[in-house]
Amino acid sequence: MKKKQTKRIIRIALLVGTVVSLYFVPWILVKAWILPLPDTVQGQLDQAIDLGFDGIIVYVDEAGKPPGFYAAGWHDPKNKIPANPKALFKIASISKLYTAVAVAKLVADGRLSLDKTLADYFPELKGRIEHAEKITLRLMVQHRSGIPNYTDTYNYWAAPKESNKENLELVLGLPARFEPGKDYEYSNTNYLLLAEIMDKVLGYPHFQFIQEKILNRLKLKNTFGGLSQVNIDNVMSGYHVGYPLDLKTDKQGMLASAEDVGIFLRALNDGSLFDAGEQKIYSEIYKYNHTGLVPGYQSIANYHKGIDAVVVQFTSPTNFEGYNWNLSEIEYNRIVKILKRQKSRYNYSRRHSKIEKHEGSNLYKIWPAQCPENSSN
Repeated sequence: MKKKQTKRIIRIALLVGTVVSLYFVPWILVKAWILPLPDTVQGQLDQAIDLGFDGIIVYVDEAGKPPGFYAAGWHDPKNKIPANPKALFKIASISKLYTAVAVAKLVADGRLSLDKTLADYFPELKGRIEHAEKITLRLMVQHRSGIPNYTDTYNYWAAPKESNKENLELVLGLPARFEPGKDYEYSNTNYLLLAEIMDKVLGYPHFQFIQEKILNRLKLKNTFGGLSQVNIDNVMSGYHVGYPLDLKTDKQGMLASAEDVGIFLRALNDGSLFDAGEQKIYSEIYKYNHTGLVPGYQSIANYHKGIDAVVVQFTSPTNFEGYNWNLSEIEYNRIVKILKRQKSRYNYSRRHSKIEKHEGSNLYKIWPAQCPENSSN
């Protein structure tokens, strides 16, 4: 009798545990993952809006094809202005790619040294940033410095600072996260300091160098160093879950269109952005893809070698306590899957098409392949 009661109690406990665990399953992510894959990128964007995004922009650059511009949802949800694929967006940490390229160019030109230390450029930081005399520029670019991340300081995003000086003061005197070069930890403070070092060495704002050596070279007209340089109406609205106000007026770094980011990323990955010796330096210090996240704005920019395509995605709103970032990654991966499937069908069609030359002419007749999708069998 006791055995039966024990078994019954165990079964009830397991059942209760299962029911409770189901409450914590992120069903929105499960739904996004298992929904049927649309045939088109635009179809995927429309699906993303149904899953809770206010607005989404995607730019696709597939080799050999005209670029694709896609948008769904709202540019400004409060005023019911539809999403614009050419809108400006806060690209957040994607800007680190531009900073790293600028560093590589300045190193190649002899104006910066990857082996010089933070204390070499700013002696006044010795003792205020632990190991400043051991932290090289190379370690800062690679996030291996151990310098604490100012955006990780207590309640940072409740009242974010707008100047480099204010942000740096948040970490001065804090202990290092680890010995320089002994570990890796992403830290925005590294790139704040790299920007300050470039400003000092150049004698003028480093974004001017980025403008001259990167943006002008690629003829990019829709990439900007900050809000003061843009028409605010061209900036896509950005909202954070639980906060009622539009965050587009917050001063949080670079802005760009998805197309400009895509053109930059293509040039970064194919090497056309670099002069002699610069790409070798860059490849030793940083990566070729990036994501970005600040309140209101999520961005992903990757080059996919297998399909020779650049895909840039911008989404809003954000929710640091929720699943918005995970959802944006699922949407992005599904877009790439659609592109791969389209390319696979195209390649299949080319391989199985029958091409005949008409006798006595330069005309060709192409017999379409019998793909599973267009076969009448």
